[in-house]
Amino acid sequence: MLAELQTSEVEEAQPPSWWAAAACNDSRGSLTALFFSEELADIARAKAICTTCPVREPCLEGALARREPWGVWGGQLFLNGRILPFKRKRGRPPKNRRPEDIEAELIHAELVRAGMVRPGPVPEVVERTA
Repeated sequence: MLAELQTSEVEEAQPPSWWAAAACNDSRGSLTALFFSEELADIARAKAICTTCPVREPCLEGALARREPWGVWGGQLFLNGRILPFKRKRGRPPKNRRPEDIEAELIHAELVRAGMVRPGPVPEVVERTA
């Protein structure tokens, strides 16, 4: 009985067959922080990587089936096993738009026209503190 449980756990721990072809798989795990970040800019970069991925569909299907608790999977942001359409930064929205937000909207519009991202809310620019 115990051997059966251990065998099934090992089988579940094996990466899926499509994992080797994933755009996020660099064999070193250097992109892990990007795909599980709370920073809006990182989330946007992770989603951009997914747009060119040849295995985006099985990745998204697997994440939905596993009810992934968080992260970017198959080009979508997950929280508590569900897809979030977009993520806002904390706090109240500013009364006046910041110049970097305007620039982000222009860049997003260009990416939509080029077919690199889907139309939708523009990811907000987050200032990084190093």
